[in-house]
Amino acid sequence: MREWSLARQLLVLQVVIVGVIVGGGSILAYLDAARNTEDTARREVVAVAKSVADTPTLLMALTTPRPTEILQPFAEDVRHDTGVDFITIMNPEGIRFTHPNPQEIGRHFLGNTKEALEGGVLTETFVGTLGPSVRAVVPVFSADRVVALVAVGITVEAIADELSGQLVAVIAVGVAALGVGLIGTYFVSARVRRQTRGMGPARLGRMIDYHESILHAVHEGLMLLDRHGTVTLCNDAARDLLGVPEDVDGKKLSSLGLPSSLVNRLLSDGPVRDEIHVTDRRVIVVNKSKLPTHGAVVTLRDHTDLQALTGELDSVKGFAESLRSQAHEAANRLHTVVSLIELDRTDEAVRFATEELEIAQQLTDRVVGAVGEPVLAALLLGKTAEASERGVELVITPDTHIDETAMPGRDLVTILGNLIDNALDAAVEGTEAPKVFVTVRKSNSELILRVADTGPGLDDETSRAAFTRGWSTKDSNRGLGLALVGQTVRRYGGTIELGQEIGAVFTVRLPADGRS
Repeated sequence: MREWSLARQLLVLQVVIVGVIVGGGSILAYLDAARNTEDTARREVVAVAKSVADTPTLLMALTTPRPTEILQPFAEDVRHDTGVDFITIMNPEGIRFTHPNPQEIGRHFLGNTKEALEGGVLTETFVGTLGPSVRAVVPVFSADRVVALVAVGITVEAIADELSGQLVAVIAVGVAALGVGLIGTYFVSARVRRQTRGMGPARLGRMIDYHESILHAVHEGLMLLDRHGTVTLCNDAARDLLGVPEDVDGKKLSSLGLPSSLVNRLLSDGPVRDEIHVTDRRVIVVNKSKLPTHGAVVTLRDHTDLQALTGELDSVKGFAESLRSQAHEAANRLHTVVSLIELDRTDEAVRFATEELEIAQQLTDRVVGAVGEPVLAALLLGKTAEASERGVELVITPDTHIDETAMPGRDLVTILGNLIDNALDAAVEGTEAPKVFVTVRKSNSELILRVADTGPGLDDETSRAAFTRGWSTKDSNRGLGLALVGQTVRRYGGTIELGQEIGAVFTVRLPADGRS
């Protein structure tokens, strides 16, 4: 048997509920109307009985030898005028003076009179000669003595006739309410059917289970934002990539402590396609698409390892470029030596080759002697050759000295290589004698990397933005290098200081033990 859809089950349930509510309400309304009708009848018969008992005509008739001749027409006139079913006037012993059926006159009253004889007002429902009736019995006083009794009643049948008219109204209102409820239920169910696409509870439950399983299983980060920038969904991978807590759902994206550049892009109106953003510990690739429900879906991919490999490749390319520069310089020197020999000026050729060799060896000896870390030494030698080719003097300061470090060479290359590259670019734009000064040394428990240039420097606003993703003094397609420097330094709990003593002076302080 095919499973009923959730909408159909809700429709049936709501129809039953509406039917029960309307039916129950109608019954309660009918019972309330019946109670009110009976209470009204009681009040009416008491009022009529008291009015008849207080009539002077009644006392006057009681003094005559034949009271019935006066009281019977009087009672009938009052009965017709008030709409009650009977008015019975009797003596204290209960012998009737009046009755709607003249044959009952002179007979004993059927009902209780004790309370009335004691001066009170009696109301009851009793079966008399006219059938069950709601009646009231009141005393007639003369000189503080009960001289007669007046009984006024309305038959239960008459009350039922009056109540039947109210019952029709109650039923009509109930049917109308039921119709309105069913129409509303139908539209609600139709809306539910559209939103659930006609699926049943079991299928919806399976879809939710699949949904939860997929969210936890995928390695890509997935995040849903509503149109107000509130996170409505964030899977495990996204929380791990962004470094946000587990209770992120329902919070504003701007309150999660993410980089402002990332927040601004995610809250922007347009789509985002494969943009690289740097957080404190990750390099992530971000994509964002609009949803038909006026929100956005964001996917996040970890780009940290790939970026690290790219950084290593850039370093290798830099070393290769440095070797190319050195090979170019060596070729020029070799051509010079060969030309001097061909000109039969061998002494000058020997002297020139010796001087060049001494200069190159002095630089190598100085770098290798000051920097015992092979990766850093190779980086500095390569950058020195690159700087020379670009017309910049790269100076290894005298206080540079480091034997070995516990930090991975990859991270040292990321930090120092990017700082030197930016310093070379700045120095070229600066003075006519551009220079870059590099210091690498250990001080107590710190590893200090210092790079200064003779370029134009950075103002305060530029200094604050220097380590954000996308900042560059060049075109907008660059600017990831310093952001990676900042990320690596933060990962090791280090600090970056930016000074203006020459041009721009970057000072990085890292734990010497290399612990992140």
